[in-house]
Amino acid sequence: MYAVPVTDPGEGTIGPGRGYGRYAGTAITLPPIVERPARRSVAGCRESSVPFAQEEPGQRRRPPTRGPSTPRRVTLLELFFDLVYVVALALISRDLAHEITWYQAGQSLILLAAVWWTWVLTSLVTDLYDPERTEIKVLIVTVMLGVLLMATAIPKAFGDRGLLFAGAYVAIHLGRGLILMPTVRGDPMIQRRAARVFCWFALSAVPWILGAFVSEDARMALWLLALGIDYLGLRLAYPVPGIGTVPAAQLRVTAEHLAERYQQFYTIALGDAILVTGVAYSTVHAQAENSVGFVLAFATTLLLWRIYVHKSGELLPLAMKISTVPNRFVKTAPYSHLLMVAGVVTTAAGFELVLHALPARTPPAWAAVILGGPALFLTGRAFFEREVFNRISPSRPGGVLALVTVAPAVLFLPPLTASLAAMLVLTGVALADLRRTRTSPPEAPMPP
Repeated sequence: MYAVPVTDPGEGTIGPGRGYGRYAGTAITLPPIVERPARRSVAGCRESSVPFAQEEPGQRRRPPTRGPSTPRRVTLLELFFDLVYVVALALISRDLAHEITWYQAGQSLILLAAVWWTWVLTSLVTDLYDPERTEIKVLIVTVMLGVLLMATAIPKAFGDRGLLFAGAYVAIHLGRGLILMPTVRGDPMIQRRAARVFCWFALSAVPWILGAFVSEDARMALWLLALGIDYLGLRLAYPVPGIGTVPAAQLRVTAEHLAERYQQFYTIALGDAILVTGVAYSTVHAQAENSVGFVLAFATTLLLWRIYVHKSGELLPLAMKISTVPNRFVKTAPYSHLLMVAGVVTTAAGFELVLHALPARTPPAWAAVILGGPALFLTGRAFFEREVFNRISPSRPGGVLALVTVAPAVLFLPPLTASLAAMLVLTGVALADLRRTRTSPPEAPMPP
């Protein structure tokens, strides 16, 4: 309790107005002053002590775009999301190994390109938007379910499950736009970006869905057309009449995050090769030839990893960061990595062939798979190197040329010999990389 002397207003008043004179010289006892803690709002934030100070609506619910404070590392949900692609890649490589024809190879490439494009666009979304926001998490999980449905349809995608495959693919891309456009309505520029992408996928949805109702040959043609639209859209920055293209500044990526995502997916592709090797060898390991094939498959997978990470794979984040063109890697990395992933998937199919090898001579189709997989990988790796260093090492085209050169000879030899030839060529490429590293000073990335 406090005793406060009361003075007359004329002598130093304690309140407005008059009428305190008769209490002058007395004391008024006041209760003790107790500091009350600031109240908490519904959201758990401390309320301002300033009357009527409230949060601005724009601050309370900002669009889920990636900001400077957003973590640059890949989230656990993104890693979990990648698991569905293990199933998809394994099914594609298995189907390719079970029926080796140019027709089947074309179908496998179409399916792989479609599955790959769902991953590319989802990774771009998690790079441009905040992956910790609830809306983006819901989007990731929804796409994950859609990709799993696509994977289940892969074995009969050109049969009676074509509608499931195409429908899931279209739903993934259109659903993404339907989630993002209302979510970013507070930012008209970002909303227009989402609208441009949505328009292009709405256009490609027509041949995707129509293809599910026609014959197998017509389906391949329509789905190739649809893929052409989807891949060209990103390359052209999604131009739409009336609202133009996506500005380059709106495709400026977070280098550490997006580079890590591409590295992780390539690792997923290598996981498919390991999975195929392990499953195949678990059923046929009674003969010495199978054991040799198993060792060759493991060594080849190791070389595919080593050649990828050497320089370009390691320096990809820095190359993205120092690039003078903000959206360069957004428009190039998906295509070079598709070639490398396709090469790994094809190589995995070759592993299964070698581990179950029966013919004394390598059939031409088998040689195309066993040698074509590494050749496809080296082609993609050459483009990838140009993205990072603006040059191509001679060992890349040299390796492809060596694989083409030995192809006629392996037709007269067992499949195991073809696998050995592919492994030796990749070993030569890896040794050339090692020699260049030891004889040259450290090289910094120099994207074009």
